[in-house]
Amino acid sequence: MSTTSVMGGVVKRREDPALIRGNGIYVDDVKAYGMLHMAFARSPYANARITSIDTSMAAGMPGVVAVYTIDDVRTLGPLLAQVPVGKLRPLLADGVVKHVGEAVALVVAESPAEAADAADAVQVDYDPMKAIVDLKESASDKTKVHDDLPSNVIHSWTYHGYWDALGLESQKPKIDAAKERDDAIVISQEMVNQRLIPVAIEPRSVMAIWNGGYERFIVQSSSQIPHALSGAIAKTFGLAANAVHVAAPEVGGGFGCKLNVYNDEILACFAAKDLGRPVKWTEKRREAANSTIQGRGWVATATLVGTRDGEILGYEIEGLADMGAYTQNFTVAIPLLGLWVASGQYAFPTHFQIDCVVTNTMTTDAYRGAGRPEAIYYLERIIDMYAREIGMDPLEVRKKNYWRPDQFPATMGCGFSLDSGNYEASVDSLMAKADYAGLRKMQEKARSEGRHVGIGVSSYVEVCGFGPAVLAEIGFSWANYGLPVSFNGSGLVRVNPDGTATVLIGTGPSGQGHQTTWAQIVSDGLGIPMADIKVFHGDTAESPMGVGTFGSRSIAVDGAATHEATQKIKRKVSKLVAHMLEASEDDIVFADGKAYVAGSPDNSASWAEIAKAAYQSHKAPEGWESGLEAHGSFSPGNATWPFGTHLAVVEVDTETGNVTLLKYVGADDCGNVINPMIVDGQIHGGIAQGVGQALFEDSIYDADGNCLTTSLVDYIIPTAGDLPMFDLTRTVTPSPVNPLGVKGIGEAGTIASAHTIVNAVVDALAPLGVKHIDMPLRPKRVWQAINDARS
Repeated sequence: MSTTSVMGGVVKRREDPALIRGNGIYVDDVKAYGMLHMAFARSPYANARITSIDTSMAAGMPGVVAVYTIDDVRTLGPLLAQVPVGKLRPLLADGVVKHVGEAVALVVAESPAEAADAADAVQVDYDPMKAIVDLKESASDKTKVHDDLPSNVIHSWTYHGYWDALGLESQKPKIDAAKERDDAIVISQEMVNQRLIPVAIEPRSVMAIWNGGYERFIVQSSSQIPHALSGAIAKTFGLAANAVHVAAPEVGGGFGCKLNVYNDEILACFAAKDLGRPVKWTEKRREAANSTIQGRGWVATATLVGTRDGEILGYEIEGLADMGAYTQNFTVAIPLLGLWVASGQYAFPTHFQIDCVVTNTMTTDAYRGAGRPEAIYYLERIIDMYAREIGMDPLEVRKKNYWRPDQFPATMGCGFSLDSGNYEASVDSLMAKADYAGLRKMQEKARSEGRHVGIGVSSYVEVCGFGPAVLAEIGFSWANYGLPVSFNGSGLVRVNPDGTATVLIGTGPSGQGHQTTWAQIVSDGLGIPMADIKVFHGDTAESPMGVGTFGSRSIAVDGAATHEATQKIKRKVSKLVAHMLEASEDDIVFADGKAYVAGSPDNSASWAEIAKAAYQSHKAPEGWESGLEAHGSFSPGNATWPFGTHLAVVEVDTETGNVTLLKYVGADDCGNVINPMIVDGQIHGGIAQGVGQALFEDSIYDADGNCLTTSLVDYIIPTAGDLPMFDLTRTVTPSPVNPLGVKGIGEAGTIASAHTIVNAVVDALAPLGVKHIDMPLRPKRVWQAINDARS
């Protein structure tokens, strides 16, 4: 590590100046000569047969160039999915529609307005059928959502059944036996983890160009997975991988919703190829709820068995997860992520069964946290209910049941091993930061004054840093997108002839700060100043192969790969510098924009001098290969498992049901920290989204399958005025899984926060007899719970 290392220090985000000045380039900013625009005729019904489609009026309208239906694109097949379990989405509705907003016809016109007007003129006759929206009704199979599927339950995830090769046994018999003990206390509660709409600040957008001369697609898309999108396009059209060039410019938020290949991306390519002109589509906010995936949507019962002294003997969760109408990228695999963290930070036996159920609603898939916030929500809510039942402090109950530091790596009932952890130290850090004892005294005083103040806590563990090749054996395979089956990370580092460095990475960030963090990694390894390092990503023609940015994986996998590439250059260039300075390779130190001999800093060479020599073989040692460029690839043997404990203080107005968040404190551990400011920023954003789920957000469907929250008038998200300043602290437990010792952090705040808020609200209202309130805790719902408890 250099004498002026930037690792672990606060370095301002290099991405921000262009964005703050309004100079960032997004897909909708990109123009092309002769560009056309797409719009869709969408279904007003959640479940209906299509009896006829008449496009003649639309085709004759001003500016319209083409109108397409399924008959034009059926040969391309359905939309590809990484985990193709369930019903794959047709590119356009094929004889039936299965959710409101499903695309029935595609209009291409000279302007967005002309395309939209013509889409409204497409005449479709429907024979409406009963819509299935309720999960329990769907799971009963009384009415099928898809006639060609044997059941509305398309998959079940259990500990003992999700991966036969592990040979895992069900832990339910142990839990059932614990329930029969004389000293057993059994707490059970059905809870809803409601659907959410991602609401990225930039709606999705795509522009496709077909170059007939070179037989090549050039695609701009606001995607988190440019290489996967490129592979899916190539596979759909029967092209070679190098016949598709995808670039993702600035991506204005993703949160998982842009971790998908969408039918509109494929259709833009089809239209561009068919018409020989560039074609663009930019989603409108109102159509996003019915054209972009949603998240969450579980109904489950959590049951905990324990004793009066706080020992938890077992935990089980059984329930249903809403898949929506069609399977897209990860849809059916999202509950599996919940399975892996279902036991949280605790060593007790766990039983998990979540059935994946289709409904006549928009598809669900990865939304920040993806399965893990849901699973941790049920666990941490039921632990809080148990602690209240036995009269023990909720933090003490948790501490009593954690895995101990000497038990790591700790193998859970799901077969995976937690890489590292010191959970009690994290709680102690939180208690000190929050002045936990002082908060409890404040709460007592407030209650004596007739105020309803609550303190909520929760602990979480997250599985992330997805890279283990073994994931392909249980259904996670990028082969369906024409990519390698594994989740390997990649990075390429090139020192240019002038001594600057170019870094190319296979990630697809949407605000995570990769340009800053990766520059820190390279600067630390080579001593090249940050100002002389440029990081590029999101362009399949330039970036090394990568599966994108999701699951808090980038730094632990692609960052580790870039570290390896940096070390390769360091080892190579040490030979050159040793030759230049007439010293031993082992004595060469890289720092402060130069290399020098240890103990003799004046005997040095600048990076400009080194690079000049590196590109002139005649000045280098014998056998020297001209240039300074290295590629790194990294495939970890395990995921990483960040963890933490959060605390919230709320006050509830019992007359109105209004909840005010007074204080929020988080103690997190993501291993070694490269940039504390970026880590804190990621946690801040995650907490805000968790607060949104706890207090405001809800994707509401009526009985006919209409989404009633398609605009920001109806779908309420938190604003700065709803949030206090977040007080954060951290412990550092390095991961042994990668050479940087890092763990992901992008989703931790979301995984930790929603149930922390709910625990606080219930704590505030516990003296009134309130035991549980389903999210979101809007005033009317809280008021109703108060009055129900009083009656």
